Amino acid sequence: MKLLFLCTANSCRSILSEALFNHLAPAGLRAYSAGSQPRGEVHPLSLAALRRAGIACDGLSSKGSETHAELAPDIVITVCDKAAGESCPVFFGPALKAHWGLSDPSELAGSSDAREAAFDHTLALIERRVRAFLALPLAQLSGEQLKAELARIGTLGARP
Repeated sequence: MKLLFLCTANSCRSILSEALFNHLAPAGLRAYSAGSQPRGEVHPLSLAALRRAGIACDGLSSKGSETHAELAPDIVITVCDKAAGESCPVFFGPALKAHWGLSDPSELAGSSDAREAAFDHTLALIERRVRAFLALPLAQLSGEQLKAELARIGTLGARP
């Protein structure tokens, strides 16, 4: 099963999701990421948060969704923050689609400690959601059941 995480810049949230998912996923599951307006580089604080968590950063890069034109993902998950008025990328194709909205930690102003904490918090929230996904009995769920579970998982840790 292939998952594609999408956000706007593909430098923070989708990168963190890709790396963490691949760190935790068993064989046969693989994540990729892309952005609708890729920044062209992974945010340094994304890489630092991954390293602090002991997650490999090799091969991570900021890229546009056209990079995965031939990927044919089974699931596409947008991780942009609709609540903040951010527009999420649209993915056309037969993939099951879900939204796991996350605030962009790179938008936080403040001390370096506060900014690092924002990236760590985002990574922890992603981990909670990825672990919930990986705990699903994927082989036993219909497409509609999986879609409902993905929507439920997308609300874990969300602000009321």
